[in-house]
Amino acid sequence: MYRLGVDVGGTNTDAVIINDSLDILSKVKVPTTEDVYSGIFEAINRVLAGANIDKGKIRYAMLGTTQCTNAIVERKKLCRVGVIRLGSPATHSIEPMIDWPDDLKEAIGNHHYIVKGGYEFDGKEISCIDEEEIKDAALKMKGKVEAVAISCVFSPIKSEHEYIASEIIKQVLGDIPISLSSEVASMGLLERENATILNSALMTTAELVTNGFINALEKEGITKAKVFLCQNDGTLMNVEYTKKFPILTVACGPTNSIRGASFLSKRDNAIVLDIGGTTTDIGVITDSFPRESSLAADVGGARTNFRMPDIIAIGLGGGTIITKENEVIKIGPESVGYKLTNEALSFGGNTLTATDIAVRLKMTEIGDFNKVKHIDLEFAEEVLDMMMKKIEEGIDKMKLSAKPVAVVLVGGGGIIIKNNLKGVSELIKPDNFPVANAIGAAIAQVSGTYEKLFTLTDKLTREKALEIAKENAISLAVKAGANKDTVAIVDIEDVPLAYHPGNATKIKVKAAGNLKL
Repeated sequence: MYRLGVDVGGTNTDAVIINDSLDILSKVKVPTTEDVYSGIFEAINRVLAGANIDKGKIRYAMLGTTQCTNAIVERKKLCRVGVIRLGSPATHSIEPMIDWPDDLKEAIGNHHYIVKGGYEFDGKEISCIDEEEIKDAALKMKGKVEAVAISCVFSPIKSEHEYIASEIIKQVLGDIPISLSSEVASMGLLERENATILNSALMTTAELVTNGFINALEKEGITKAKVFLCQNDGTLMNVEYTKKFPILTVACGPTNSIRGASFLSKRDNAIVLDIGGTTTDIGVITDSFPRESSLAADVGGARTNFRMPDIIAIGLGGGTIITKENEVIKIGPESVGYKLTNEALSFGGNTLTATDIAVRLKMTEIGDFNKVKHIDLEFAEEVLDMMMKKIEEGIDKMKLSAKPVAVVLVGGGGIIIKNNLKGVSELIKPDNFPVANAIGAAIAQVSGTYEKLFTLTDKLTREKALEIAKENAISLAVKAGANKDTVAIVDIEDVPLAYHPGNATKIKVKAAGNLKL
């Protein structure tokens, strides 16, 4: 049996086929196309040709894609969203989406209503839910929205009001996609609400992405594979789960690279340098999974608090454009991106790129050295030193101490990196490093994460609360497509909250397991 892993980046689309022993049978890297899907199809076509296997024995197909991220950033293919906040009269002072960029608000519409409901920190109601008020809000949205986002004050503690509101909305609007904030993000009303609205806005994009991938597989005769999408914690989710929580695909590209780097280097803890054609992403492997950011994440200008990998992105990659004006060298952030093989000097183009500098300094044999040998050697060395300084500063920001650290180098743009970097004890460039992101997709497990604030009592002890959280995390992993017999708890956070009255603690549990057969 085989697995097919595909990862769509801003510059290249990578694909690999691996067997049950996780041996890499075939790998390809093709330019990402403007319509995305033709690039995916070409990558699948070429990787299959290289593997020469029975397509009927491909059991799993995994896709990591930037399309949901791009939809938010570019304000394209977003659903018109109706927003219901259960928090009246306590939350009228700050409206939903109050700090969003105007163009993002315009893209999804400005249909939001604050209605009675919501909870205090201890689960007591702020006000009783008013079903007629919710029906009235739904009627006002009818015909104007394509999806609905429901948020509720302190719903991570108690979520009944969100579920009641959801049923009322369905009665009025029919079978419309609905996102509940208690299922999408964690504590913090505004950030959780923002993440939920964005999740609803991505429903159409999620449908296009999943159907497009399935169609590309069927076009190549791959009809028996179970399809999964990569999420940003380094694990997978099935098609139905993806359509319900598309926001979880945001930032999955760097995450796939981190998982692939861990697998290829056999390192469970290290810093990962993922260099693509446009950017360099620097992340951290912690127990073979990406380190999660503890900060609120800005997604397209909206502040959110759903889980995200701890990543620093630098505007430096293989396609980064190099210029010199008035004796001042400028490195990026502009890039030729997927047009590298047409526009870079070493490929016969007219644009000086970071790749051309590497070719001139004989760091790589790609392209044609004769097309860049006219570049002044001292200039090329100066540019390389400036690029390495950017990388070294990024690595320093991700380190937890001043000690030198091991760094795993992956990504097709890795050819622009010198073998000796300051602050690095060991630079590991594993075999197959250019397609680490597709490998990360192919070898991924399935996970579930459960987070809740518990008020501990004589009946609800810390041990009992942990057990509840573990059971829920395992259940979420199974729903996402994991084999229950293989699911294990991989991470537990238990943080007592001194600022809350009573004996409160925030518990977060992550479970992961192998794919169902």
